[in-house]
Parts: sequence; structure tokens; C-alpha cells
Amino acid sequence: MTTPQDPGAAPRRCLAVVLAAGEGKRMRSHLPKVLHPVAGRSMLAHVLDAVGEAGADALAVVVGPGRDDVAAEARAWAPQARVFVQDERLGTAHAVLAAREAFHQGFDDILVLFADTPLVRPETFSHLREKLSQGAGVVALGFAPADPTGYGRLLTDGDGALLAIREHKDATPEELAVGACNAGLMALDGARALGWLERIDNSNAQNEYYLTDAVAIARGEGAACALVMAPAEEVLGINDRVQLAAAEAEIQNRLRRAAMLDGATLVAPETVFFSHDTVLATDVVVEPHVVFGPGVRVGEGCVIHAFSHLEGATLAKNVAIGPYARLRPGANLADKAKIGNFVEIKKAEIGEGAKVNHLTYIGDASIGPRANIGAGVITCNYDGFLKYRTRIGADAFIGSNSALVAPVEIGDRAFVGSGSVVTQNVEADALAVARGRQAVLPGWATAFRKKMAALKAAKKG
Repeated sequence: MTTPQDPGAAPRRCLAVVLAAGEGKRMRSHLPKVLHPVAGRSMLAHVLDAVGEAGADALAVVVGPGRDDVAAEARAWAPQARVFVQDERLGTAHAVLAAREAFHQGFDDILVLFADTPLVRPETFSHLREKLSQGAGVVALGFAPADPTGYGRLLTDGDGALLAIREHKDATPEELAVGACNAGLMALDGARALGWLERIDNSNAQNEYYLTDAVAIARGEGAACALVMAPAEEVLGINDRVQLAAAEAEIQNRLRRAAMLDGATLVAPETVFFSHDTVLATDVVVEPHVVFGPGVRVGEGCVIHAFSHLEGATLAKNVAIGPYARLRPGANLADKAKIGNFVEIKKAEIGEGAKVNHLTYIGDASIGPRANIGAGVITCNYDGFLKYRTRIGADAFIGSNSALVAPVEIGDRAFVGSGSVVTQNVEADALAVARGRQAVLPGWATAFRKKMAALKAAKKG
């Protein structure tokens, strides 16, 4: 989503500065706060993706000293992003100025974002930019929390223009009654932003340079200031694991709603968990307690039965899996394939109409169309050092409790007898039986029981 332009006007260029240098001590984690995942990807990645969708032409990510991991994440999700280091943490304005070199490229709009506020929608960023295009010099993002304690207040005049951002501790009783609170995110006129930021001082109790002071400085130069309001749940900042869980709950609600509006049936929506990139086609049915990890695409008419887990998997049309199925990365299921209960599929192609119904592991394999894989079958794909592939032809039948020791090929329409350990290729239309010959000793059980009963009686005596 991009900011609307006047017909014939030159497109407005936008720089997004993403602040990702916070230590996140309250997370109590060795992982940097902004790398904690929400719906299967990092907070930082969510912000980079959303602002890119909002039409940002350039990205500057400010990280803390020694945070190569955060820099790497930024470049992984946005290869064009420039990374800057804030050597000292001296406030939000100081953090923005760590990226001052990026300002010199010349931009109409500057967006200042926080990597620990990952739920802001692209359209909200576009609304901020729209206010700039209408003449505002500074635009603050606000929200109305149920409990405003601790938040800075957005003070406006009768026309709705932003007059000041007043910190909670500095506000008068009348100002504390204002419901609009500061979410922290801000948009600035690109032509004047750097000058305003450089004039911010640290004459406050914390001796820090506050981005919010840009409002007073801009107004002092006669610039108009404005605000955009967003829902409280959209601007949720994450500082600890409790807030992380709240953000996860919010984004899951969004994803569930979007899936249902797009034509999928979620039998018990609150029990289904999506990744940020899950794709469900129309008429998909998802039963309770299903988890979608990253990289899952589900085709039309598929049924995902209860308690299944999918990650990195692609399902064509009218596929059924579960209950209690696990699809791992590289699982590709053709039309009408059926994966049953307690079956695990990894890096394998399952052909059209093939059935893998019970208690089975299929890894590093190709299963032909209409093949039937019996209960308890496993592909033995790993020898402790390397992985090997199993190929099963069309219409083949693999009997229960068989082990296929890769690399091995089972031809079209071939049969493998139950309980076989197959180590050699089986040609098409053949029967392979690889197990010890059964021996029957008549009367053995009677003699055995008599012997053991006598032994037990002797021990008791």
C-alpha cells in the first residue's frame, strides 16, 4: 500500500528508520528482543515487511554495538537495508541520528519505527505519510489505551492539530485526562527532519535525547504537526514475554479471521495456529488443534484433521492429512493423497491418490500415484553419516511393518510382503519378501509352561 499521489506529481520518496538497538533486558533471554518470533518470524522482520508494503523506498536499521545477529536478520529480510550502529543508548532521537547518513540521500518522508512494535499495519504507515503529503511537518501515531498510566499524552487544539507530546510525569491533571496517548512511531518532513533532530537536547532528568521533542521544535519554526490514531492492539510494544504472548494472540486472531474470510473453515479457530505466510485455498477445512509452521501452502478442498503439525509443506487439491499427522519441510502432496494418523512425512513427494495411512515414517522419498503404504512402514534414509533416497512406483503395495533401506527402488505395481526388510531394488510387478522363514514346533508351548511352572515352584520352596 502506497501513499496516494496527486495526478502528475512526482512520487514521494520515503526513508524508514527502524530502531532495533534496545537491549530488551526484561525478556530475560540470550536472544535479542527484536529477534523473538511472532507468528513464525522475528518482530524486526514484521516491521520491515509492513513498511516495505507501505511504499518505503529505503530502509535504515539502527542496531546496538556487537549485534551482528540483528544486522544479519535485517539484511536477510530486506537486502537493501542499510545498517547503522548506535554505540551509546542516549534516547530515541539519538538512535535516529545514528542513521543520519541515510538522510542525505534526500527523502520527502521520514518514518521512525520501532522493531519491538511489530503489529502496525502497512495502511497505518501510509496514513502517516498521507498527513505529510498534506503539509504536516511532524505526524505522531497515537492510540487510546484502556489504562493510559505511564503513556505520554498527545495534546491537540480545537482543530485536531498536534500541539505537544507531554510525558505522563510532566502532565497536569487536565492533560492526564486526555485519552490520546503516544505510540512512539513518528513521521517527519524529509527536508527538515535532520535539522529538527539535531536541535533536540538532553536537558531532562534522564539526560537523553527524546524524539518527542521534535514536535515542539517543529512548531517553533511554524510547521504544522498532526496525529494519526491506531487501535491499541496494533501498537502493542513488546518488552517482556507476557507482552510477546499478547502480540502472538493478536496476530493469530488476524490470521484466523483472514483465512476464514478467504474461504477456509476453521472448526475451532481459537485452537488453530498459523505462521505469517500460511496460505489456505478455498474450501479447506481445518479441524481443532492444528499448527502451521512457516512455509505451508494448502490447496482447494483439503482437510487437515485434528492435532496435525505442518511446516514447509505443499498440499495440492483434495488432500487429507491426520489426525495426528506431521508434515516436515519438503513434504509435497499431490491431488487426493491421504496421510493418516501418526504419520510423518519429510522431504518426500507423495503422488496423486497415494495412501500413507498409519504409524509410518516416509523421509527422503518419492511415492508414486496410487501407491499404498501399510502401517508401520519406514524408509531407512540415514546411515549415521549421509541421507539416501527411496523411490516407490505407481500402484505399488508396501506391506505393514516393512523397512525400506535406502537407496532402494520399488517398481510400479510391485508388492512388498509384510514385515520385510528390503535392501535391494524390486522390479515392476514383482513380489519381494525379505524376512526369516517361519518355523512351527508342535507342543513346544506346553512343555515350556510345564518347565517354567516347576522352576517357579522350586524357588518358592
